[in-house]
Amino acid sequence: MLYFRGCTARERETGIADATEKLLKLAGVSYHTLEDEKCCGSVLLRTGFEKEAEEQMEKNMADFKDETILTSCAGCYKTLSQDYDGLEVIHISQLLKKLIDEGKLKLNKSDLDVTYHDSCHLARHCGVFDEPRDVIKSVANLCEMEHIKKEGTCCGAGGGVKSAYPEIANQLADFKIKEAKETGADVLITACPFCKLNLEDKGIEVLDLTEFLSKYGGIQ
Repeated sequence: MLYFRGCTARERETGIADATEKLLKLAGVSYHTLEDEKCCGSVLLRTGFEKEAEEQMEKNMADFKDETILTSCAGCYKTLSQDYDGLEVIHISQLLKKLIDEGKLKLNKSDLDVTYHDSCHLARHCGVFDEPRDVIKSVANLCEMEHIKKEGTCCGAGGGVKSAYPEIANQLADFKIKEAKETGADVLITACPFCKLNLEDKGIEVLDLTEFLSKYGGIQ
């Protein structure tokens, strides 16, 4: 298995990559990473640079041959599973559920109240709704926001919005944080590094799913 960390978890939200590798090792999962990992091309595709994206994707295919690819990033998951041809791709939330169900990852349940943000790429685009929630419920009480799953609202980070229209990105993030706080939850969890980056530092603890398990799952 190739753990494809993605640009954000590799360069900016490094705690996500660290937590992911910690969980993989704890569960006895055999994996490797790329020393010279390149962007999957998601940002280029979503902002209209299709030719450049295709060139980037072509460069990556040599590294992806005959691999099961594990991703931390919802954007990477969508791109690798839907825009590349013939790749076997799994998101970390899907793998974590499998490891928990098989008893390979043992976690402790607490009375902590948390809520979950559905990222656009993972939820609406790829239909991954239940696996992250099942993982969360193995550790804490899940308090749902008003708008979830297909009706979940964007955090404002994707599609080049955060770079081109930062005020709009902040407005969308503020709306999402307001919904999260209204649940009474102590922690807001997401399964996308880019979402985490845009939702942080707004008055509630924001963690990636892997960071949440590492911090609150009773893992040493």
